[in-house]
Amino acid sequence: MQHLPLIPAPTRIEIADGAFRLVATTPVSGELADLLADELHTITGARPHVGGHGKIRLRISGEGRSESYHLTVTEHRVTLTGADRAGLRYGIWTLVQAVRRSGEGWEIPALDIHDAPRFAYRGFMIDVVRHFFDVATVETLIDRAARLKLNALHLHLSDDQGWRLEIASRPELTAKASGTAAFGDSGGHFTQADYARIVAHAASYDMIVVPEIDLPGHTHAVGVAYPDLVEEPVLTREMLDTVEAFGGDVPVKGEPCTSIPVGFSQLRIHHEPTYDFLADVLGEVAALTPGPLVHVGGDECLGTDPADFAYFMERVTTLVAGLGKTPVVWHEAGAAEGLARGTVGQFWGLRSNDEQVAAKARTFPERGGGVILSPADAIYLDMKYDEDEPLGLTWAGFVSLEQSYDWDPATLIDGIGEDAVLGVEAPTWTEKLTSLEELDHMMFPRIASAAEIGWSPAPEGHAWRTWTSFSGRLAGIAPLWEAQGIAFHRAPGVDWR
Repeated sequence: MQHLPLIPAPTRIEIADGAFRLVATTPVSGELADLLADELHTITGARPHVGGHGKIRLRISGEGRSESYHLTVTEHRVTLTGADRAGLRYGIWTLVQAVRRSGEGWEIPALDIHDAPRFAYRGFMIDVVRHFFDVATVETLIDRAARLKLNALHLHLSDDQGWRLEIASRPELTAKASGTAAFGDSGGHFTQADYARIVAHAASYDMIVVPEIDLPGHTHAVGVAYPDLVEEPVLTREMLDTVEAFGGDVPVKGEPCTSIPVGFSQLRIHHEPTYDFLADVLGEVAALTPGPLVHVGGDECLGTDPADFAYFMERVTTLVAGLGKTPVVWHEAGAAEGLARGTVGQFWGLRSNDEQVAAKARTFPERGGGVILSPADAIYLDMKYDEDEPLGLTWAGFVSLEQSYDWDPATLIDGIGEDAVLGVEAPTWTEKLTSLEELDHMMFPRIASAAEIGWSPAPEGHAWRTWTSFSGRLAGIAPLWEAQGIAFHRAPGVDWR
């Protein structure tokens, strides 16, 4: 069976004989016609005429499942119908991927596609704390992720190494705690206008932004701005070993953190000014964010008493819910009994399915929420590909491209079936990443695995949902990625020729 270079794999596809010939004068008409014309120009070098009754016709029907589309290509006409604007846009990305060389010209093979996402949430995360990335870089990553039908950007905005979002009611956060990054590199922050620009750019691709203020650990930077709100660092032998191995200074309360150990920082939990601070910060974050989700961390609170942790997570998730948002937390917070009902858990453990970790994750659907799956040894995109990779980290092991594709959300965690899974998210942490080129190298092509796992049907019964098919389609999409300027890694196991 012929497998066109389409990623993610469509739900249903039939390929016929013949092709639609693209020429410089091919007219495009309908909604989002300018977008398709721009995309075709990137590939072919010629921008089609927009308007009239084009041979390529685009429309939104207002019918069918959200984000779905129907694409039909014959020798004489291309018809693309989206159930909504997002569906039409996703159909455009598929259409663009199908364009291929034909002699000195270009063509689209005759086909019929009915397509819709398996999961509603298909995300990627960028850590802008360990190293800061400006608005233009974030917008570029949105552009690239959207073309793989991802629809959520999780922005990790606060951590030990810095604070990255202007909070008008708490100006010291950016005045004192935003200037540095990991290993003493320069930092930065987003003004509220910057953040609004990112949100608007994402929305133009029908993508939401999920801001994260990591609490109650990962909060050393809060103490640089407001020392009264944090405890003294808890420095274990393991944390000191991390500092020695990777560099930077041992954390000191009130001074910027230049190293990358985790679990040493904590807010003062039984201190009412802490909750005044959180009301200010989360109130502004929620007001700036039109999307439904606000992430409040809950991970790696290694020095926090379990009872104090549960008390804090109950208060902070209740606060977020009271702001009209759905709280999202890392899976460790499932141990807290009093979480606001409907809180979403994000799993970042390993695929070994440790029972203690699984038990925490299972609490979220039991309490009216769901889970977002980010298995670290599959789609943490900052993990090294192999022992020869100079970038990234290895705490979750080496993660090859094939390994990033070798898992299924419905069977990842015992007791969490497909109905409880909201979707998939591929995080990129940036302790060792400092530029767009390095982000490209680590994210691509593995982000394509996450995109296909989030969008496409389960492997059983779908001929394209195999490693052999996926690797072949990746090779076919490489020229498009080159045309789009993506500095992707030519990972072993794919015949990139």
